Amino acid sequence: MQVEQKGLFKYSGIDIFSGAGGMSCGAMAAGVSIDLAVEFDKHSANTFKKNHPNTLVIQDDISNINPKKYITTPPFVVFGGPPCQGFSKSNTKTRDIGNDNNNLFREFIRFVDELQPQWFVFENVEGFQSFNKGKTLKSLELTFKGLKYTTSHKVLCASSFGVPQRRKRFFMVGNRDGIKFEFPKETSTEITVKDAFHDLPKLINGQQDSALPYISKPQSQYAKLMRGATKESTQNLVSRNRDYVVERYAHIPQGGNWRSIPNHMLDNYANLDNCHGSIYRRLNLDEPSVIISNYRKNMLIHPEQDRGLSVREAARLQSFPDSYVFEGNLVSIQQQIGNAVPPLLAKEIFSQLISASK
Repeated sequence: MQVEQKGLFKYSGIDIFSGAGGMSCGAMAAGVSIDLAVEFDKHSANTFKKNHPNTLVIQDDISNINPKKYITTPPFVVFGGPPCQGFSKSNTKTRDIGNDNNNLFREFIRFVDELQPQWFVFENVEGFQSFNKGKTLKSLELTFKGLKYTTSHKVLCASSFGVPQRRKRFFMVGNRDGIKFEFPKETSTEITVKDAFHDLPKLINGQQDSALPYISKPQSQYAKLMRGATKESTQNLVSRNRDYVVERYAHIPQGGNWRSIPNHMLDNYANLDNCHGSIYRRLNLDEPSVIISNYRKNMLIHPEQDRGLSVREAARLQSFPDSYVFEGNLVSIQQQIGNAVPPLLAKEIFSQLISASK
């Protein structure tokens, strides 16, 4: 997959709330140049700059930015995913209109209103469509209708588009020329964890190697695609878990979770009934991964080795190519990967935008 701008692109894009650049990575693979990216987090912005050196990256609060200062003609597409904590189904404490993060999607509207792109792509968590009993979604549709955009929306699962992860995301796509966007068709073949991991090096708990040889040639088309021209596996960085945590891992079979751990080994939990099913989940080699949103905190386990996932393994599950380099400390990198839109999923959407524009 292409991650660096080379030559001229016919289509121009603006990425706001860009994070580490998952959507931009997919957009570029589809043929969209990224002229401007806006990201508040320093480490994420540095990752974006590292992998997209020809893009103007602004690291600032988006409310401080006048887009017309940098973009003088309407772009092909404005896209991005405002922070989603306020809409997530897993957020049981502040999932309400008062959550400050929920107001950031109004900044997305402002950029679309001021730049008047041909298309926009708004991305968020699956729970966005049901938030506030669907009233927020309806309000967003009416707002864009007032701006003369025809909209379509759908929840897509990444595993249906060549990504080895069952990750669902909400997308709203709008067009200024009256085109009703049709979302890309799902594929029938799922990519498994084995397809993603088979050639990556074996690691141990807490291992920190910047580069290691691949252990085999690509044995799946997916691994071949992820490797591209990359000669070795980079950022083989694994969090160091305490010994008692690693001992718990040994009790969990593929596809299992914390329930497989003997109760006497979980005596630090006050109430096991409150444990979420995603905690201590060991991935199944023969299936796509579960969602990896916060894979360090949830302690997702390698399918065959008693340790957490490495940075490169998590990036593979998100469909970031092996050439993609993440900046910042380990915790920040893990969060950047977990927050990202899978590039292969994004590529399908942007490819469909281009097809609909011809």
